Amino acid sequence: MFATRLISGIILVILAVLIVGAGGSVLFAVNGAVSMVGLFELYRVLKIERTPLAAIGYLACGAYYGLIWFDGHKYVTLMAIAVLMCLMSFYVFTFPKYKTEEVTAAFFGVFYVAVMLSYLYQVRQMPDGCYLVWLIFFSSWGCDTCAYCAGKLLGRHKMTPVLSPKKTIEGAVGGVAGSAALGYAYAVILGQHMMELRNPYAACALACGVAALISQVGDLAASAIKRNHQVKDYGHLIPGHGGILDRFDSMIFTAPAIYLVITLMG
Repeated sequence: MFATRLISGIILVILAVLIVGAGGSVLFAVNGAVSMVGLFELYRVLKIERTPLAAIGYLACGAYYGLIWFDGHKYVTLMAIAVLMCLMSFYVFTFPKYKTEEVTAAFFGVFYVAVMLSYLYQVRQMPDGCYLVWLIFFSSWGCDTCAYCAGKLLGRHKMTPVLSPKKTIEGAVGGVAGSAALGYAYAVILGQHMMELRNPYAACALACGVAALISQVGDLAASAIKRNHQVKDYGHLIPGHGGILDRFDSMIFTAPAIYLVITLMG
């Protein structure tokens, strides 16, 4: 099991370097495909993956990425309203076939997976994005590693004893501190190429620290959904890791967090 997980992890890192490094249409297409698969995995856990409600969600995911590709960001709010109106209309005209919870789950999934994960591509498209996009990985995967090490060495106080008994407050602090240090070190090496940031050292360190803090919420949120629905993994697409949402659960939160901090500090 460990060997399978290790090999899959290495392959994922290589693919990430190639795809994210390429950027443009390659990253856009992969980002969109990953979002669609992740949305299907979430809907499957929520038991609505093959319903008309899910079909509306899949169409909304495709429409959203169409807006991103054609620079139609200003229409995203209108799209969200249109999706909600479609879902509620379907809910009304098929009543009482579907429950309120299923309608809200379909709407929630579009934003939880498709919209939030799209910020991987959107950060890559920012000025200096070819450098800044890697902060998403430092704050996500870097936080996991640093939190694990800090928790093993110093962990004493449980952070969420019911949801994730192995996670500690000390580990969480170590994850944030380690990610911030990674961001600062990255800026020391490549900060001179980041022309759009007034202070790349502070920006990268702060962005990674904030995103690392939020990433742990993302990780726990994905775990909570699985616990609520008594499933171990979202899928089996990635050997040793589970599904898309099992591997990218924290990145769903770190990508928009990096975009937000960099935008505010740029």
